[in-house]
Amino acid sequence: MGHDHAHGTADHRGRLAVAFGISVAILLAQAVGAAVTGSLALLVDTAHVLTDTGGLALALVAAHLSLRPPSPTRTWGYRRAEVLAALAQSAVLLVVGVYVLVEAVQRLADPPEIPSTTLVVFGLIGLAGNLVALGVLASSRSDNLNLRAAFLEVANDALGSLAVVIAAVVIATTGWLRADAVAALVIGALILPRAMRLLRETTSVLLESTPPGLDLDEVRAHLLRVEHVREVHDLHASLIATGLPVISAHVVVDDGCFSDGHAGRILDELQECVARHFDLSVEHSTFQVETASHRRHEHPSHA
Repeated sequence: MGHDHAHGTADHRGRLAVAFGISVAILLAQAVGAAVTGSLALLVDTAHVLTDTGGLALALVAAHLSLRPPSPTRTWGYRRAEVLAALAQSAVLLVVGVYVLVEAVQRLADPPEIPSTTLVVFGLIGLAGNLVALGVLASSRSDNLNLRAAFLEVANDALGSLAVVIAAVVIATTGWLRADAVAALVIGALILPRAMRLLRETTSVLLESTPPGLDLDEVRAHLLRVEHVREVHDLHASLIATGLPVISAHVVVDDGCFSDGHAGRILDELQECVARHFDLSVEHSTFQVETASHRRHEHPSHA
C-alpha cells in the first residue's frame, strides 16, 4: 500500500490577520486608558495586549512561512516556524506574568487613586474586542501550536479585560482602591500557567521528544509481530510540527525475504502498522529493512 507523504497545512492567515487588527485597536485604546486612569490593572493588561499583539504578528508570519514549499536546503519547508513562534510567545508571556505579579504586590502596599468610571469604559472596550477575536480564532484553535498560542493570548487578554472591569466596579461601589492591584494579580495568575504549559510543549517538540500518544515500546512490540520480522532497533519518533509526526527504525527480517520477494510486502505492513494501528497516526515513516548480518556494519550508537 502506498502512502501519501504530502505535508500540506491549512491556511489560517485570514483569521490571524483579523485577530491581529482587533488586537492593535484594543492596544491603542487601552494605552490611552492606562495613561488617563493610572490603573495598574489596565496598564499591565495593556502590556499584556502589547506582547500578545506582537505574538499574533509572529503567528501571522509563521502561518505564512509554514505554507512555503520544501526545498533542497529545507526539506520540511518552514513547518517548524509555528513552533518557534509559539516558543517566543510563551517566553514573552512568562516575562510579562512575572512583572505583573511583582508590580501588583508593590501597589497593594500603596494603592493610588483610580477613576473607576473611566476605567470600566476602557475595560469594556478591551473585553468586547477580545470576545470578537476569540470568535474568529475559536474554530481553528486546535489545528496547530501556533493557532493555540494565538487563541490563548486572546483568551488571556479577554480575562484580563474582565478583571479590569470587575476592579472598576468594586472601586466605584466600595471605594476599595486595592481592587486594581488584585485585578493585576489575577491577570498575572492567568498568564503564567498557560505560558509554562505552552513553553513545555514547544520545547518538547524542539528537543524531538516522542510525540504524545505514541508509546515506542508498544510500537516496537507491534512491529515485531509482523511475520518474518526478527528485531527492531534504532527506533526514533518525533514531531516536526503540529500534525506531522515521523518515525524511523531499522528492521531485521529473515535472510530469505530478500530472495523470495517478502521484503517489499513487509515494508508495506510496517508502514500500514504505524499509520493505522495507533491512536496517533504516523503517515511519514522510514524503515530500513535489513538482514541480521548487516548489524555488524552499523555504528555502535544504533541501539
